[in-house]
Amino acid sequence: MHTPPEIDRALRSAAPHELLDVIRDRLADRFQATAVDLLMADYAMTMLQPVSVLPYTTEAVPVESEGPGEAFTAQHAVTRPEAAGSVTVFLPVSVRGDRLGVLSVDLPEAPAEHTLTELLHWAEALGHEIVVAERDTDLYLQARRAQRLTLAAEMQWQLLPGRSCSRPEYRIGAQLQPAYAIRGDNFDWSTSADQLLLTVSNGMGEGIEASLLTNLAVNALRNARRAGSPLIDQAMLADQAVYATYRGNAYVATLLLRFELDTGRVEAVDAGSPQLWLLRDERVEPVKFEQQLPLGMFEDTPYHSQHFQLRPGDRLIVVSDGVYSHVGAPQDSPDILVEAMRETRDLPAAHVPPAILRRTARYRDNLDLADDATVVCLDWHGR
Repeated sequence: MHTPPEIDRALRSAAPHELLDVIRDRLADRFQATAVDLLMADYAMTMLQPVSVLPYTTEAVPVESEGPGEAFTAQHAVTRPEAAGSVTVFLPVSVRGDRLGVLSVDLPEAPAEHTLTELLHWAEALGHEIVVAERDTDLYLQARRAQRLTLAAEMQWQLLPGRSCSRPEYRIGAQLQPAYAIRGDNFDWSTSADQLLLTVSNGMGEGIEASLLTNLAVNALRNARRAGSPLIDQAMLADQAVYATYRGNAYVATLLLRFELDTGRVEAVDAGSPQLWLLRDERVEPVKFEQQLPLGMFEDTPYHSQHFQLRPGDRLIVVSDGVYSHVGAPQDSPDILVEAMRETRDLPAAHVPPAILRRTARYRDNLDLADDATVVCLDWHGR
């Protein structure tokens, strides 16, 4: 069952800031809903923030809470009994695997199965319209903030494709920390009918300078990618762009990966990159590459690619150097990371990055990171 056509039309014709009002009115008419609220996941993926008129009049809900938190993490509808036979239904709001938040609907009685299915489609339709509406309103972006972002973090978040993505061949999850003050770390991906391209970057420096550097490198990579350039040429063109601007005084460590969806064959360019780990069956092993120079370190640096093969059930995890400072003493980092990867083996890809960052945080006395940290998880299913 799908959302009725008139609902899709109503959402598409609504002003960007009025999407929740439209959903409220239609759910009240169709299902006698007495209350409808939207909670958006914050940048740190720890809270579900209410979408309401500023200043906020309702409190945020922890992601690990029952009810809305369960719907968000498990990505299925959760029904909670209320007084006098009424219920509250919590529905995940997601777009192509990217988890945005939760829609909360109060109903006078428990919904039938077909009603619940329809409500899930309503929540999905709302998610798609939110993504479009964010081009024209700050309402939903403001709702994601548990605190103010630094300017550098603002620039970095606007550069990202999302925090998770899913297709039949793969699932991706990614997270940056500290979410409200990130510096030069970044991840990016793009998919087509026959391939997936994934990059993870770490620009040197701090604050605005690091963000400007990473923005230049990521957009240079995108420009080359969208021109149809091979992976090696993408690295070389981005390298030239960074060097032309900074003359070797600043550079960007980058890992470029191209996945063939039909075969699971992976092409990699390691430009001084973050560390890549492979989880296969019960083994956790680093993927070793011949390391090449970071983008922009020298003029006209030549790059070459290397290859490896994935099998269905494999998991890849990329960690930036900030994750190693996240876990304390360098000599302890690999063992602590491997333990965290094993502990999170059964979690879906979207849950793995924040879970690894939480687990590795146990080993730090000071909760403030010395560097920003990135974790990207890819589960490979193949065709």
